[in-house]
Amino acid sequence: MKIAFIGLGNMGGGMAANLVKAGHEVRAFDLAAEALARAQDSGCAVFTSVREAVQGAEAVVSMLPNGAIVEQVYTADVIGHAPTTALLIDCSTIDVATARRVEEAARGAGYAMVDAPVSGGIAAANAGTLTFMAGGEAADFARAEPILALMGKAVIHAGASGAGQAAKICNNMILGATMIATCEAFNLAEKLGLDLQTFFDISSKASGQSWSMTAYCPVPGVGPQSPADGGYQGGFAAALMLKDLKLAMEAAASAGAKVPMGARAEELYEAYVGAGSGGTDFSGIIRSLDDLAR
Repeated sequence: MKIAFIGLGNMGGGMAANLVKAGHEVRAFDLAAEALARAQDSGCAVFTSVREAVQGAEAVVSMLPNGAIVEQVYTADVIGHAPTTALLIDCSTIDVATARRVEEAARGAGYAMVDAPVSGGIAAANAGTLTFMAGGEAADFARAEPILALMGKAVIHAGASGAGQAAKICNNMILGATMIATCEAFNLAEKLGLDLQTFFDISSKASGQSWSMTAYCPVPGVGPQSPADGGYQGGFAAALMLKDLKLAMEAAASAGAKVPMGARAEELYEAYVGAGSGGTDFSGIIRSLDDLAR
């Protein structure tokens, strides 16, 4: 299959490479020359514009930074330039309203489109073990599923247009809040004199266990290897967690939902990123949580 891939950053680069490994012809575009060079090294054909990349494509996959860019790329450079037979798959994490607006524009022009944001981070993108949560018509999801399955371990149809984005921001609100609670618990355990490995051994097998505890422990040398063991580098940047929490707060406001835990998590990550730590992994908030909570 001829697949155009738009957006080759930390996540998109690995995803595009996995499509190449599966035997597809990947036509890649990114604004960054370094990203294009990496994509070319992984076997992608590279292009200097979105419009060139989508020419003759049977599917278009995008992984872009925000909703404004997604809307610009699709309305200006994909719709009307890719064949109308091409399936459009946006894997970016954006607000629900923009996702629905872009999908409506695509359908109005004769395209099938799904929103399919991901969970799993850079390592999962490279390994092809992401989780995709997709929104769109059932028939369009059925077309997208085999493509997404080449880049992930789980592909789930969340519902109608925008449902993938809704699931993603709700999931990441849980992640942001539980990571802070996990960090607080380890800080408290240490101050109470507990050995942190022993506390992990207990809590990871008790009612306090969570993914933040068992798979992504924020304490160096405790539990499975995580960004904490590498100085909180790599993984999922705190700035991206803040972006997702802001999307969750916007969605909560529009839906009239009360989310006090999510709101507090957003406040704490806002302070953490504002202090210059936006490029570190989001679990690194454990290092400054005492100061941020004052």
